Amino acid sequence: MSAPEKSKPVCIVTGSSSGIGAATALLFAQRGWDVAINYASHAEGAERVAAACREAGAGTLVVRADVGEDAQCRALADQVKQRWGRADALVNSAGITTKFADLKDLEALGAEDFAAIYRVNVIGTFQMCRAVAPLMRNAPSPGIVNISSMGGRMGTGSSIAYAASKGAVNTLTLSLARALAPAIRVNAILPGMVDGQWLRKGLGETVFQERRKRYEARALLATVVTPEDVARAAWSLAVDATKQTGQLVDLEGGFLLGA
Repeated sequence: MSAPEKSKPVCIVTGSSSGIGAATALLFAQRGWDVAINYASHAEGAERVAAACREAGAGTLVVRADVGEDAQCRALADQVKQRWGRADALVNSAGITTKFADLKDLEALGAEDFAAIYRVNVIGTFQMCRAVAPLMRNAPSPGIVNISSMGGRMGTGSSIAYAASKGAVNTLTLSLARALAPAIRVNAILPGMVDGQWLRKGLGETVFQERRKRYEARALLATVVTPEDVARAAWSLAVDATKQTGQLVDLEGGFLLGA
């Protein structure tokens, strides 16, 4: 085994072939970090993100791993260890929903939907934290950021199962903050409505625009959130907020305070 590369700080971003994860990986690269880019199925997207990160001056590592599989989480961490010997930040952005289902339609979801969503959103987040934590313990001020959702507070979102999974991510964040202190900080971001391809595709463009208008009418800042907004918040929690752990940070343009 060759010696790890001497490197800049290293950030691992799960689910970074598109959306929030991609924006986060690119931001860390632009700010002088090396980046491990993870994907489960969208290899082409991951390679595009990696190319943009390299253009920004970052060293990159592209790793296919299903975070719902513990062995693959550990293999991802091992590849980072071999490449750089360290990890300074972990952003858990990987997440799924099985279907967009009206909350009032209790027959729309089955046990298999809950199991599939929890497998990635909750168990995957835990398994990544567990796998990467040993690489982070000797970093100067390591931080983990879990990408949750406002739906975890409000019981809203693409489905009841999705909302419940994000509520579980919030609780997981608190538990891990206790478990990993004082060596590693653990916080979560709870975005509101995000203007991205995932939601546009899931809802359809017409419904998306209708919901966006309703959202902006209520939000105090009259705006939805972008993936880049979430990336900046992730940077802040992972890097700048050195005295902050166990926090669930809302990022929703004032929607929760709106009428």
